[in-house]
Amino acid sequence: MNSLQGKVAIVTGSARGIGAEIAITLAKAGAKVIINFIHDQIAAEAVCTSIAALGGEAHAVQADVARAAEVSKLFDAAIARFEHIDILINNAGILLFKEIADISDDELERIIDINFKSVFYTLREGAAKLSDNGRVVTISSTVTRLMLPKYGAYAATKAAIEQLTRVFACEMGKRGITANCILPGPVDTELFRTGKTPGDIERMANMAALGRIGTVRDVAQVVCFLASDEARWVTGQMIGVNGGIN
Repeated sequence: MNSLQGKVAIVTGSARGIGAEIAITLAKAGAKVIINFIHDQIAAEAVCTSIAALGGEAHAVQADVARAAEVSKLFDAAIARFEHIDILINNAGILLFKEIADISDDELERIIDINFKSVFYTLREGAAKLSDNGRVVTISSTVTRLMLPKYGAYAATKAAIEQLTRVFACEMGKRGITANCILPGPVDTELFRTGKTPGDIERMANMAALGRIGTVRDVAQVVCFLASDEARWVTGQMIGVNGGIN
């Protein structure tokens, strides 16, 4: 229960959904957590309140992680509050569910900024500001292994951060820092349901060997393991958390 005691974690995009559940799960394991948000301060503060009610400690920091200067501000705020950073969870992201032919230039730029550049900026910042023997877990997606219509741009940004993570793991290994991606399958969140019909969701659930879409808890528990010392020999890996979608 206290596998992360004394650790400090940043979870990007953690005001709601998978990010909020990850933050709460890390706090239950003993970590102090920075809750990152861009717009919804009320939701971010609610996550902090939930963690405090569990006996944990959390602090909300507003930062647009698609902007390099704001990422630097986020890391500096974490260090100012908790003195060091041991765990970085790259969770912030958006979904674009559209055929390639219909994607506008602005939509493409936005998904690259939020899904790819944000991870690049946090890894670059983390290279200088993460403690030795730190942990990085980045949320990718099982769609990088599939050929699903309307997921082209989204899958491309997620594939890019997978390769970025592999290289980062190699570069940081000398300091004992591990870096891995988890690749969730469909997870029951507001983001996932956007733009999909009940039929779409049922079809995707049936793709899994376990016959359902995932929950935020399914994802958060794997993240918590990878953030712990028990996962110290796991790095540069792309781990499917998808109920058996291949």
